[in-house]
Amino acid sequence: MKLVSYNIQYGFGGDGRYDLARCAKVVAGADIIALQEVERHWLRSNEDDQPDILSRLLPEYYCVYGPAFDMDASERRDGRVVNRRRQFGTMVLSKLPIVWSRLHTLPLRRTVRPLNTRNAALECMIRTPAGPVRVLSLHLAHIAAEERLEQIDYLLAEHRRAPIDGGPWSGADDEPVRNWSNGEPEPENPLAAIWMGDFNMEPGSTEYRRIVGSTPYHRGAAYLDGFVDAAAVAGEPTSDFHTHVKAIDGRLTKRRLDHCFVGGMLAGRVRSVGADIGEITSDHFPLRVDIDLETPFATGTGGG
Repeated sequence: MKLVSYNIQYGFGGDGRYDLARCAKVVAGADIIALQEVERHWLRSNEDDQPDILSRLLPEYYCVYGPAFDMDASERRDGRVVNRRRQFGTMVLSKLPIVWSRLHTLPLRRTVRPLNTRNAALECMIRTPAGPVRVLSLHLAHIAAEERLEQIDYLLAEHRRAPIDGGPWSGADDEPVRNWSNGEPEPENPLAAIWMGDFNMEPGSTEYRRIVGSTPYHRGAAYLDGFVDAAAVAGEPTSDFHTHVKAIDGRLTKRRLDHCFVGGMLAGRVRSVGADIGEITSDHFPLRVDIDLETPFATGTGGG
């Protein structure tokens, strides 16, 4: 299956032009799409409802939007309140139904300067041909490693609790007349997971090692409840592999800030990882991952 993660910078390209349609064109065709920096009702983006626009531009996809923060953008018209919310967050689109979703608002450190904003991870459970998988589209703090570490620790704790916690509901319905389950079986909350997004960290950083661990003695080691960098297991990335370019201290710096981390049981399924280097529809480049989510999970690997 083809996966893509893309920080679309609310539709503004590297050329300074706002064009949400070209962002949609870049990601179209992938089986699962994780987007970051998607917004609703901001002046800078014509007060557009971007999740709605993207869903119409990509009509063959199921989609969920998760706002990291939510502010009033309502108006009074003809004596009545028109309720609107100004939002900024992440989005997941999938060619397969998204069985359930939940939003994790991540720890935030209040700053004096510069501006700091709330971050979030949108979690979506998708039943792939291989088995159920939790896919997260996330955006971590851009200011400091300490804040990112707090956010990563939160997400790791949630990840390891997933099979124990269960999904939206569990157990037998003792009030069937109320039909809480809507006639559906208990939904899965599998250990199998894929994290995609803008992590604002580079390979080898403290935050990166918090996710994948230190370099193991056995190079191919993968813990069942841990994560591996999809790019690392797909093969040695080229020295020029990057997803972001920025002028820092007067020098143009190439950085790999966007990542895909796959659960240990998926480590051997990654086929390839690459980036559309030079794509101008955002200040980031799309990260593309080809992974085998067609072959059914072996019993006991945490897929169910």
